Order: sequence, then C-alpha cells, then structure tokens
Amino acid sequence: MSRLLASSQAWLFGRGVDLTVFAGSTLVSVFLVLCAPVLGAVGDTPLWAWVLLVVCVDVAHVWSTLFRTYFDGAELRRRPGLYVSAPLVAYTLGVLAYLVSPGAFWRLFAYAALFHFIRQQYGWVALYGRKARVSDTERRLDAAAIYAATVAPVVWWHAHLPRAFWWFVENDFVSGLPVWMGTIALVLHGGVLATWAGYQGLRVVRGEGLQAGKVLLVLATWVAWYGGIVLARDDFAFTVMNVVLHGVPYFALLFRYARGRWAEGGYGGLGVVLRAGLPGFMLVLVALAFGEELLWDKLVWHERVTLFGEGGLLLPEEVLSLVVPLLAMPQATHYLLDAFIWKPSREPALLSRLGWTRGSGEGFPGGNSGDSRVAMRGSSG
Repeated sequence: MSRLLASSQAWLFGRGVDLTVFAGSTLVSVFLVLCAPVLGAVGDTPLWAWVLLVVCVDVAHVWSTLFRTYFDGAELRRRPGLYVSAPLVAYTLGVLAYLVSPGAFWRLFAYAALFHFIRQQYGWVALYGRKARVSDTERRLDAAAIYAATVAPVVWWHAHLPRAFWWFVENDFVSGLPVWMGTIALVLHGGVLATWAGYQGLRVVRGEGLQAGKVLLVLATWVAWYGGIVLARDDFAFTVMNVVLHGVPYFALLFRYARGRWAEGGYGGLGVVLRAGLPGFMLVLVALAFGEELLWDKLVWHERVTLFGEGGLLLPEEVLSLVVPLLAMPQATHYLLDAFIWKPSREPALLSRLGWTRGSGEGFPGGNSGDSRVAMRGSSG
C-alpha cells in the first residue's frame, strides 16, 4: 500500500472541505484567541464576537437541522411520530425541570449540550474509521482518543470550579469535584492520546497508510477542548474554541445534504434558497437565529440593548417556566433529533444526498475526494 491511504479514504468530505471545516476552523479559533488583546476581546465576549460566533454559528447551526427535517414535507410524512414527539418531549422535560427550579433547568440543559458536543466529535471520527474499514482495535482507539480529548478537560473543569466562564449560566455545572481528580483525568488523557498517536505512527511504519483527515480531526478536537477549557482564562476564549469547531462542520454536512435533497426535487418553493447557494442557505439560518435571540433578549435576558433595542417584558417566574423551555425547544429538539437522523442503515438515500458513494468505504464518503452556547445565554450550545 502507498505511504498514504488513497485520497478517498484519507478524507471525509474531500481534502479541501475537511481541511477547511476541521483544521481551518480550529486555526481560526486559535488566531482569534491570540489576537484577543488587539481585538478588544479580553474577558467577556464583546458584542461583535457574540453576533459572529454565537448567533451566526452556534444558533444558526441549530436551525440548519430544519433542512434535514421540518423543511422537507416528504421527510415529515416518512417519520411523523419522531418529528411530533421530539419537540414535545424536549418542551415537557424543560418545563418540568424549570418547575423544580431555574437552576435545575439550566443544569439539565448544560449537561445535555455537553453530551451532544462530545458525541458529535465521536460521530466524525467514527465516520472516518468506518470509511477506511479500520480494525476493531483502531476503532476502539479512535473512540478512546476522542473521549479523552473531550471528557478529560471537562473533568478538570469540574475540579476547578468556579472559572471565569460557564456553559450557559453561572453554576450550571456541579461543583465540588476534588482537584486531584482533574489532575488524574489530564494524566490519563495524555496517556490515551499518546497511545493513539503511537498506533497511527505504527500504521505508517508498517506501510498501512495514514488517515490524514482523521488525524487532523482528533488534533483539532484536542486543541479546541484543552485550549478552550484548561488553558482558557475568559469567556471569549472559551466561546471561540467551543463554538467554531462544533458549528462549522455541521454547516458543511447540512448544506451538502440540502443540496442533494434539492437535486431530487425536495423543498418545493423553498428550493429558491438553495438555488442561491451557500449565501442563501446561511441567510435563512442567520435570520432565524437573530429572531430567536431577539425573543430571548426581550422576554428573558434584557441585556443587549445596542443590538435589540430597549424595552421588553418582565415576566413573572411562573410564566418564565413556560417561556424559557419554549425558547430552548429548538436547541433541545436539535439534540434529540441528531441521534436519529444521521443513520444511513435506516435511510439508504441519505448517502446519495450527501454525495457520498458506496465504494471501498462501505457506503460512507468516497466521492469528490479532491474537493477543493446555547445561544440563549451566549456561551455555548
């Protein structure tokens, strides 16, 4: 076998796209953090960064799920039970948690978001592994590497609360974990990642090739999570590192899917959006994201007068117990649906809509190999 795996095996979307959405997004995040003093972004996330990163990336990527689900009439008819029950379950659980206490609601939501973020990174590396038909040993090592890169910094975070940043709101994570547990978590994560890196090196020595895209993904994940949690010293650094790597690859996935579904004749009149290409796609999502944030600010936070203007409603707590879970429902529904809507084994057409072929990768990406907080609070989601 050649020194590197064939191009179709080494990359997921294609070399250019993979480098942009995984490695590129992480490099941009690091650049922004390093330039924070020049940008006037040391400490709390400034308004321009909040709009760019939280609204236009984090919240907008949540709404992009609509192109996979509720914007597609045929898809709604195919699984009506899922698409009716997911928002109802999300809202009901939210109301019940808020009735216990607002703190219970935000804590539940923060851990749901954290789980979602971690599982998304695992999903990417699993796609890379299955595409290249890696051994069970390598598949387990890949999973261990991703979980080490994500979970260990979170354990360290819990052992060093309070920090200068939170996931959604203050005290949404459970504090009280001993400091030594955070230290052990980082030591173990270093050992796991070193073992994984050694195995990748051994593959090259044995002439089995290297999945360059997967290696860059794991490295990008480690940089974003270790840098954005352990090394971060303020809300801006955490927000940048937390949001970009999570949202940008998801845009690539949804835009490619939407383009494939539109080519089949899907979306009806909404197809005009996709006819405008990526700008049209993003314009719809950003408009929805701004609409959501306007409601959050007018009904709940009353913080961003410069952007949304003065005024708003001061709602009593019993009303907020219904309003806050309702505003959170798009995000929570996104978490729930993501566990069901990306399973090619249950929907063969999914692969063709993504432009992925059924070749050596057993139905996972093989074509186009040469292709060139929750927003509610403004932290992550």
